[in-house]
Amino acid sequence: MRRNFNLIYLLLDGLHDVRLDDKHRWLMPHDLVIVPANVLYASTNIKDCRGFCIEFTTEFMEPVMQGALSEQFPFFDLDAEHVISLTSYESKLLQRSFEDIIEVYNGHSREKTQLIRNYIHILLLLIRDCYKARYTVYIKEKATRAVQLTSGFQHLVDEHFREMHEVQQYASLLNITPKHLADVVKSTTGKPPHEMIQNRLLQEARTLLSHTKMSMAEIAYALHFEDQSHFSHFIKRKTGQTPLEIRKNF
Repeated sequence: MRRNFNLIYLLLDGLHDVRLDDKHRWLMPHDLVIVPANVLYASTNIKDCRGFCIEFTTEFMEPVMQGALSEQFPFFDLDAEHVISLTSYESKLLQRSFEDIIEVYNGHSREKTQLIRNYIHILLLLIRDCYKARYTVYIKEKATRAVQLTSGFQHLVDEHFREMHEVQQYASLLNITPKHLADVVKSTTGKPPHEMIQNRLLQEARTLLSHTKMSMAEIAYALHFEDQSHFSHFIKRKTGQTPLEIRKNF
């Protein structure tokens, strides 16, 4: 089945197989399984199993994230390896982390939600350490792809910013979803893609206001604003000045 939440479980003992999308394998003791949301997951052989399991939505973790979940924790990427064979030492570390989460969950703290969120974050950081030790090549390749995608987006903005003001339009040219484009660009530049589009548009508007005698209406038309009023509102919102004030101050 496909789930709208992320699933992580650590098998300590027992008979267990797992199918993730089109990949099937039998698990061994101390295997850690990460099932990202919307990945097809199934298991047909479960017997005498012992271990730990946790489920959480991506939205639940957003308050402690500084970007997309899969960008910070590459094992949530849909193309990543989702089964990690842990050493005994690594397994014990993660077991203690699971136990901390369970203890807080069963407790009565007024800060329970925030504590659980923080403890899950710690668990994810521990898993990332284990993951990096095994899949550095994948992580580097993923980072390279992110940089290449961002570079492609920036080239498209330079070419089309006058007539294309929406992230959706650039995502379509790159054959990806707007969310994926936003996540990748934010992770590599620290800025959302719509801000980069608007900054390039503002830079061009300043140039036309300062170095040409084009009327406000002509500039608005050249930059594909609906009308002069929308253009003036954009400039005022971005700079705190009207287009006329920018022209006079040059």
